[in-house]
Amino acid sequence: MQPTIASLKKGDLAIIKDFDVESIPLKLLEMGCLPGNTVELIQIAPFGDPLYLNINGSHLAIRMETAREIEIEMINQKKSATMKKRTL
Repeated sequence: MQPTIASLKKGDLAIIKDFDVESIPLKLLEMGCLPGNTVELIQIAPFGDPLYLNINGSHLAIRMETAREIEIEMINQKKSATMKKRTL
């Protein structure tokens, strides 16, 4: 089973690999949610939905239901947190 955006943990980085165009709102596609783009999970809402993401510099929130439809390939887990520590 291919990992999805829903399987990311806070600070994880991944590349969007594939999704069913019919299940993704057009607005997400317009904001850069496309195969090949990087995605970072910034924050999870208190009840676990929605997810706050950074996709190629665009910050957006998506529902968990939609996040389960977007397949990813992990780049580096917790890379963002490591980068922040180096810059301090």
